[in-house]
Amino acid sequence: MAEIVTIGELLVDVMAETIGQSFSEPGRYLGPYPSGAPAIFADQAALLGIPTALIATIGEDDFGTMGLRRLHRDGVETRAIRRVPDATTGIAFVTYAPDGSRRFIFHMKDAAPGRLLESDLDPTLFADCRYFHIMGSSLFSAAMIRTIRRGMEIAAEAGAGLSFDPNIREPLLGRPGVAEAIREIAGRADILMPSEADLAFLCPGATIEAAIETLLGGGTKRIFLKLGAAGSLYADRARRIATPAFRVAEVDPTGAGDCTGATFLAGLLRDLPLAELLRRANAAGALAVAARGPMEGNSDAARLDAFMARADSSPDPADGTPDPPGSLPGA
Repeated sequence: MAEIVTIGELLVDVMAETIGQSFSEPGRYLGPYPSGAPAIFADQAALLGIPTALIATIGEDDFGTMGLRRLHRDGVETRAIRRVPDATTGIAFVTYAPDGSRRFIFHMKDAAPGRLLESDLDPTLFADCRYFHIMGSSLFSAAMIRTIRRGMEIAAEAGAGLSFDPNIREPLLGRPGVAEAIREIAGRADILMPSEADLAFLCPGATIEAAIETLLGGGTKRIFLKLGAAGSLYADRARRIATPAFRVAEVDPTGAGDCTGATFLAGLLRDLPLAELLRRANAAGALAVAARGPMEGNSDAARLDAFMARADSSPDPADGTPDPPGSLPGA
């Protein structure tokens, strides 16, 4: 049975071909690619050998089939993924700005992801669950918030911890109850995996250290702060550990934070030394950004080990660039 259970959107991404492309003008797009933050997270954890289940809804269409096949291939438990006959699989459209930021248009609330019900929560799926992982991007409607809160109750009854990545998406924040739900779940999480922007949302105006102190003081046990090209910062009540990023040629950042977080949680579940698991998490993020497509850079343990070994043999220990752009599987 699953050690990690996660919930939310299994969708496809359709991505702008060029940086600076605007949704308001005709343009060329790449995809579809299997995606959805919880699905990317589940896929990466499963690739690392952690029994992982995803609770989700997809349409009776080829987009849903593509995502389902990818998760099957990589070992995710998919029995809690339900087909919805009269809805399409969710879609996210993505554009990239020159400053590295992204813009999204989501088709989720009125598509299959918006049809997830409390009845989709099978308590037997949580029998061996050690962490229930939630993504903030999944809190896109009042119905989803209710379903996820019920999942939190079932997980708590099973003795599982709560892991949360706020994964804030600006187009969703204005919807009723979304911002409040993100703050509520962040306050209840045992493990919090924010980006720097997420941290600023949770603790407006605070420095990183002040925000960490506030969150740890509220009950969070571990914080894994994802800093992109600056690496990551781990914090608990006893220590702070900064871990540098690996330098790679970035192709597509979408999904990298999900890979990084999944690798971090997988390392905790396998009791890896903290310094090692943090480095592995950063390596997973580096491999993710070096491939085009949110799930195309997901990596198993052997690939992570080979990547880190190449970096170790480089004159620059942070250099993970022996593979030229495009040579990575899925790039």
